Amino acid sequence: MRPVLGDGSEEESEIDANLLNELRIGDQHRENEGGGAPRWVWATLAVVVLVVLLAGAAWWFFAARPIAVQTAVASAPGAGTAAGAVLQATGYITARRQATVSTQITGTLTQVLIEEGDRVQKGQVIARLEDSALRAGLNVAQANISSAQAQIAQAQAQLTQATADMRRQDELAASGMLSKQAAEQARTVVASYAAQLEARRREADATRAQLAQAQVNFDYTIVRAPFAGVVTVKAAQVGEIVSPLSAGGGFTRTGVGTIVDMESLEVDVDVNEAYIGQVKADMPAEAVLDAYPDWKVPAHVIAIVPSADRGKATVKVRVALEQKDARMVPDMGVRVSFLGSKPTAAPTRAPKGVLVPPQAVAQRDGQSVVFVVSDGKVQQRVVKPAAQDVGSMKLLPDAVKPGERVVLSPPAALRDGAEVRIDSETK
Repeated sequence: MRPVLGDGSEEESEIDANLLNELRIGDQHRENEGGGAPRWVWATLAVVVLVVLLAGAAWWFFAARPIAVQTAVASAPGAGTAAGAVLQATGYITARRQATVSTQITGTLTQVLIEEGDRVQKGQVIARLEDSALRAGLNVAQANISSAQAQIAQAQAQLTQATADMRRQDELAASGMLSKQAAEQARTVVASYAAQLEARRREADATRAQLAQAQVNFDYTIVRAPFAGVVTVKAAQVGEIVSPLSAGGGFTRTGVGTIVDMESLEVDVDVNEAYIGQVKADMPAEAVLDAYPDWKVPAHVIAIVPSADRGKATVKVRVALEQKDARMVPDMGVRVSFLGSKPTAAPTRAPKGVLVPPQAVAQRDGQSVVFVVSDGKVQQRVVKPAAQDVGSMKLLPDAVKPGERVVLSPPAALRDGAEVRIDSETK
């Protein structure tokens, strides 16, 4: 029997029953009320975990395997290749301008102001002699000049007075108040004083000449550099006697030191007389010092000395060095190559750094880098390639050493510390 609601009608009872059915909780809402997540959430979570695991496994698989790369060996740049050599000869560096500086007079050294290796300028004082006697003579000459000048002043005053007296005597003689003889005597006095003044002037000239001589002798006690250069030998010490002539049984020095003008360095080579016909004046050449075999210096022939050495059957040839350097010193051994033509661009020395193929330089984060292989791994190094290439190679001034292996065309995934396997290497 259905319950009766409201006014007891059957129609209202059916509507209330329908409303109650709609308010019932379904199975899905009961699962949520029980604390469990929906099934689609669990499914999504399982897919994400599976993708992460697969990605991690792939990364581990590929990262653990060394990356195959091609490498090249960084090489030191050479000094360049000169034009074909027609002839080679050996010789030595010589200085066309050098001097063993001595003194003009014999004396005892009180100062020596040079040491080997010092650079001196023209006129620079390099030594002094004991000068007490010559200084005294110079003082005497200066005193004689003062005395001569005083005598000139005295004679000039006497001449002035005598001239005035002569004028008065002439006026009196003209008026008849004085005899002509007295006037003539006055003129004689003037002439006498004029002669005395001229004599005093000549004596002053002689005294000035004596002063100049004394000054020259005094200056001989000061030894100066005759030209700018470098001191190569210090031949005397303070307290030793120096003389321009060899004397004293070998105990007297004949020089203070030797100065060499380094700008006058050139090369003297001995060319076999059988090949001297191949050498011409102004012929281009290339000089290599024995001390620096990798350094090539451009040069040219100055002249062929018209004299032969019968003992060695050679002819001397003078060769000019077109570039000077502090490393060049007299008597160094040199090998000269006489060239058929002048090199268009012959560097004097090898550029600093190493040469690598252009494909070894990559870009990472806006910087030029190379990858150097060491112990199976790569090291990323930032480099600054030189502005000018050397042939088809890139010049790296620093960061890479000769003999190190660099990766060619490094892949984008290659990073610092990655393990690599060398597939091939370019020599």
